[in-house]
Amino acid sequence: MNRRQSGGRISGNSFAAAALFVVLSCIALGGCVASKGHGEERRYDLKGKVVSVERGRGEVVVEHETIPGLMDAMTMPFALKDKDALNVAAPGDRIQATLVVAGDGAFWLENPMITKAAPSGESPASEATGGPKPGEEVPDFSLVNQDGKPVRLGRYRGRALLLTFIYTRCPLADYCPLMSERFAAVSRELAGDPSLKDKVQLLSVSIDPGHDTPKVLRSYGAAHTERYGGETFERWEFATGDPVEVKKLAQFFGLEYFAEKDQIIHSLRTAVITPGGRVHKIYRGNEWQPAEAVNDVRALFAEHH
Repeated sequence: MNRRQSGGRISGNSFAAAALFVVLSCIALGGCVASKGHGEERRYDLKGKVVSVERGRGEVVVEHETIPGLMDAMTMPFALKDKDALNVAAPGDRIQATLVVAGDGAFWLENPMITKAAPSGESPASEATGGPKPGEEVPDFSLVNQDGKPVRLGRYRGRALLLTFIYTRCPLADYCPLMSERFAAVSRELAGDPSLKDKVQLLSVSIDPGHDTPKVLRSYGAAHTERYGGETFERWEFATGDPVEVKKLAQFFGLEYFAEKDQIIHSLRTAVITPGGRVHKIYRGNEWQPAEAVNDVRALFAEHH
């Protein structure tokens, strides 16, 4: 099997048989060092890109990165037993999951985290999974902030709003923790810019309202600003709310998420909203940088002068 296949359709039966041969050969040669084990099952971290989805067979073909202790980078099919994730996944999406290899050679993916990809050649706002277009008005969603006080998105009118989605128990460093790290960097840069510091509001919305109570959000937020007991949350707020309302807000921005055991499988969305309450720009995935967000906000104000 070639280690890098093209992204076209591959014969399911022959490809699956070859993939199984690769995994079994690795085990037979003693080359598998599990990151964590459970009985005869061995588990490995897998990252890659979805090439195709075979929902009828419950499989995704993934062009994955090197899996330390198991195999080099290659393209191969994997059973994905999570029906919700299987329905959400699409070619071009990024996927991060746990690869489980059983003692009898069977293997499958569990705990998948999927990041939706914007179609090539299209504006990110026109992504196939939905989401608002630039200039579209953001509804006045109702939330509850880290102080337990009700807030509506309309309260931020008059300031640019940078909004992202997180949940405090997120275990993947390049998902929610990274979003919070980048918001912290944006907050620091805004604090040092007299022309912007009073014109921009940051808002992190938790998609885990059952766990992320105002008390939890206050602690989480203060840890990321590093002000702890002295944090006033004037520039950067944290909020959640009624699960139905939070879901509506997420769906407005094209964010997909669903519960899987004690985790939430979700995509990523970060939005720049104008002082007039309209969508200016949406970042999909985790490729955006703090400087990019600050520059986009700066350009937003320049457009209105």
